[in-house]
Amino acid sequence: MSTAVKIYDTTLRDGTQGEGISFSVADKLRIAERLDQFGVDYIEGGFPGSNPRDITFFAEAKHLKLKHARLAAFGSTRRAGAKADEDPQLRTLLDSGMPVMTIVGKTWTLHVTEILRTTLEENLAMIEDSTRYLVAQGREVIYDAEHFFDGYKSDPEYAIRTLAAAVRGGASNLSLCDTNGGTLVDEFKAIVGHAVREFGAEKIGVHCHNDSGLGVALTLAGVTAGATLVQGTANGYGERVGNANLTTVLANLFLKMDCTARCAANLAQLRDLSLFFDELANLRPDPKAPFVGLSAFAHKGGLHANAAQKVARSYEHIDPALVGNRTRVLVSDMAGRSSLALKAKELGLELDEKRPEMKALIEQLKEREFRGYEYEAADASFRLLISAALGERKTFFEVETYRVIMERHGEELWSEATVKVSVGGESVHTVAECTGPVGALDKALRLALEKTYPQLRELVLRDYKVRILESGAGTNSRTRVLIESGDGKAVWGTVGVSDNIIDASWEALRDAVEYKLASG
Repeated sequence: MSTAVKIYDTTLRDGTQGEGISFSVADKLRIAERLDQFGVDYIEGGFPGSNPRDITFFAEAKHLKLKHARLAAFGSTRRAGAKADEDPQLRTLLDSGMPVMTIVGKTWTLHVTEILRTTLEENLAMIEDSTRYLVAQGREVIYDAEHFFDGYKSDPEYAIRTLAAAVRGGASNLSLCDTNGGTLVDEFKAIVGHAVREFGAEKIGVHCHNDSGLGVALTLAGVTAGATLVQGTANGYGERVGNANLTTVLANLFLKMDCTARCAANLAQLRDLSLFFDELANLRPDPKAPFVGLSAFAHKGGLHANAAQKVARSYEHIDPALVGNRTRVLVSDMAGRSSLALKAKELGLELDEKRPEMKALIEQLKEREFRGYEYEAADASFRLLISAALGERKTFFEVETYRVIMERHGEELWSEATVKVSVGGESVHTVAECTGPVGALDKALRLALEKTYPQLRELVLRDYKVRILESGAGTNSRTRVLIESGDGKAVWGTVGVSDNIIDASWEALRDAVEYKLASG
């Protein structure tokens, strides 16, 4: 009989505590929508009120129309000696408007007496009071038992009592946190088993860190011991060396442990989801990442490649397609056509694999991938590429020339862009100024086109990211630019690649405009 588990993604909170990980408000909203589409059960958004970015995120998240996922706001129990209904931090949680409150409490006596500097009994009251208060306000409460495994090893009776306090308060789940990431698999499994026996499997979740390189193994061991909720982050982002990598956890749960969850049906999107997060985080994807990495099912020449060509499973532990990946040495014309058709279908396009243009399109994609193009977070550019290859891309304007001039006058910096385009057979020449070159190009292009296409007034450039693809080439490095645009009804991504950062930006900007015109 399959085990049903719930998936709790904490990328937007715990993941962003990782060094070098930062998401804009637009990124966070887009991530929440993507995780909901994938089928995640809970999405933890961050600390309401902790910083302007999270304040804005929660204000805008109230308007998201999520189909399945429940958004969670993260906070802590009331302060020692205070009343829950008067605690400003708990009030901030409620004001976020989120349906789920995840509160963290102390389970390790060391932290109670030395960090909080309160009594063991008062800590239990803090947990129970806070949980009961939030539940009474109609919220689902998930209790994060911080340092639970260290606390259990120090004083198992007290650690269990902290969980009981949360249960008395009405918590729907007790997520046992290996906060320092130092627990080994056997002891972890035994401790989770004790909690399951005390409170029931439906009440227990696990939250693991990867300090000992065991984040995924511990999470899977927790499920084996009876836990029915798993917390983690996309690609293992997180403070220090990271959290349990949900990308790896999910593949193991659904393909090897006979577990089920709503997102299990979408596992074929796993690689795209992983790449989507890396693109937004402006990180180079790990080619060695289990299941989803570019090299996960790559076979070099010799015995392995020969055997894999004959019988794929002879050197592959799963069918790569199950997680949206592919066998690198087995890319035939037909397999390539199938993969391309599947990707197009994910974007809502029906693409006939048998069309004669497909082979040339596949070769073009391979060549572009080699040059540095990535389309996981640039669906609009991908759609335009397909339309062009199939002879279905409508020409709205032709670019004749463009140039950008930058000048600094003391403390003032400005850019001037000149754009010359042909619209409906008429040559239009415009000039615009802005602080930055991309803004100047954007303004100049709009000036040239808005008279003919007034719908471009709705277009807003929401985000702009740059990645250096060949760091060893210094200032001559090839650059990839990702632009996120929107019009109040939809959000889309476009990509440009060039040895020149302005040219790469122009390509992504031009695609954004063309996609808007093509989509109406």
